[in-house]
Amino acid sequence: MSYQLYRNTTLGNTLQESIDEMIQYGQITPALGMKILLQFDKSVNNSLATRVKTKITFKAGKMDTYRFCDNVWTFMLSDVEFKETQEMTKVAKLKIVACDGKSVTDENSKKN
Repeated sequence: MSYQLYRNTTLGNTLQESIDEMIQYGQITPALGMKILLQFDKSVNNSLATRVKTKITFKAGKMDTYRFCDNVWTFMLSDVEFKETQEMTKVAKLKIVACDGKSVTDENSKKN
């Protein structure tokens, strides 16, 4: 089971719209559309876990709220400062959703 967090990105939304259109025109079945989305979830999660090497640090002025539900952490932060090597960026509000990626990767490797 892979997390479906990335379906709500520009790429994920565009993929879903394309799949919906192909289903509507009878080019693929709904079952195939679901298989495509599940493969997208696995591929994005795997790529982020294995290919991204950039490290970024951040410091928040204030943690407004936090929540832990169904093994998922959600943090709402204010006045956040990001640093990567020489660059620094500030944002007024930030929402972080953090899932246990290692257990998802472990589950996937057990199935394969």
